Amino acid sequence: MAAAGGPAMHLQPAIKRPHHRDARQFIKFLFVGGLNTLFGYGIFAFFLSLHFHYSLAALLSTLLGILFNFKTYGSLVFKNSDNRVLFKFLGVYGTTYLLGVSSIAILKSFHMSVFVAGAILAVPMALISFLLNRRFVFKRSTP
Repeated sequence: MAAAGGPAMHLQPAIKRPHHRDARQFIKFLFVGGLNTLFGYGIFAFFLSLHFHYSLAALLSTLLGILFNFKTYGSLVFKNSDNRVLFKFLGVYGTTYLLGVSSIAILKSFHMSVFVAGAILAVPMALISFLLNRRFVFKRSTP
């Protein structure tokens, strides 16, 4: 047995706890996602107020929203403002869109309301989007 204050008292656990930084980054991702949603809807409403057809307003707000999202997620969440990763970001957007629509279709086949399916998928899809963006788009420069 080690003496009081000896080496056994100062052993560090071999297994690290879940990264607190990652959890904070995900929460920041969700808040910035809320900001991005407000921006996208604001642009949509702006174009509607200019009497644009809703389909054109939706298209323009989506395109501008993607660019805005790229900059806000990159700079505010992942601390990466490298514009060269825009196409990877678009790839993640496309992937999460297809995964989300497919998941809704599966839940709908079980006679679930599309509204309920979308609500159920909101957090898991946000987590998937976060992980894909962190892993493939806004990679950490240091471990």
